[in-house]
Amino acid sequence: MTASEVKAHARSLGFDACGVAPASDHPELKFYREWLDRGYAGEMAYLHRTADRRADVRHVLPAARTVIVTATVYHTDRPYSTECADPARAQIARYAWGDDYHDVIGARLESLVAWMHDSSAEPFDARAYVDTGPVQERVYAQHAGIGWIGKNSCVINPELGSWVFLGAIICSLPLDVDAPSLDQCGTCTLCLDACPTQAIVAPGVVDSTRCISYLTIEQRGAIPDEHRAGVGSHVYGCDVCQEVCPWNAVAPRSDDPAWQPRPAWDRVDLLTLSQRSDEELTAAMRGSAMKRTKVQGLRRNIAVALDNSSRLTAEAAEIAEKSRENSLRAPRALR
Repeated sequence: MTASEVKAHARSLGFDACGVAPASDHPELKFYREWLDRGYAGEMAYLHRTADRRADVRHVLPAARTVIVTATVYHTDRPYSTECADPARAQIARYAWGDDYHDVIGARLESLVAWMHDSSAEPFDARAYVDTGPVQERVYAQHAGIGWIGKNSCVINPELGSWVFLGAIICSLPLDVDAPSLDQCGTCTLCLDACPTQAIVAPGVVDSTRCISYLTIEQRGAIPDEHRAGVGSHVYGCDVCQEVCPWNAVAPRSDDPAWQPRPAWDRVDLLTLSQRSDEELTAAMRGSAMKRTKVQGLRRNIAVALDNSSRLTAEAAEIAEKSRENSLRAPRALR
């Protein structure tokens, strides 16, 4: 069993990139505890409960020697939210448009592990995770050569951009490891400048309690008043920091049916979304990552977005009326 064989089979299963990192005490892993201590995890108590295990994959699998990291492009052929000037359009994070990536990527990882067991001459232990496991996938992705951790905290691959799902297999096999990726963000700060709620408090550091993704998905109860306006017309997650990233300007698109937008979410307006029944929303969420917020949470988000949209529409109408009045008062020669 060689790393090149694993990578080749990973590609045959639909993964767009695959790399191998050593199961080492990488320096980037240590910041996680500081991030928690700053309170940036908000109400996500499970992140505190698994902090010790997330500090090192060998706390999950003591025999671990390598971490196989996969990347799967989910970017589809639809405009960015930053290209839409209509405040009545419901904005939904691109990753949630199609099928639940936990299920799709998880099944592919399990197929890869099964193939490895069938093909390996020596027995080994392995644990596969997709986002929900006690693994800091981004750190291992960087050390597996998949991409560097950008200033928006997303992993950026120079060919694929950052529209990728990460998967990780903690493994006891002594596979050849890849060279780590080098930071190529340079002096660019577009993601920090564009964040609607200024949630990126420093390069690579996101205060989740201010992030629209957290506010619309993880936040329980009402969205805090100070962040409601910043949510804009986002009803599930936010992609702004990725949309403005130069590395995503020509990002490749996926034609995988799993990631194509479901009709219920495809360029839908807020009013239409608000008028759907609980049964319709539940059906649309089935097998989707959007089920995490449940119907009640989605309706809360829609209500906030509708309020923001109405306010912006009223302001636009007022500006237009003032402009018309000013033009009528202007001398005829200037009209």
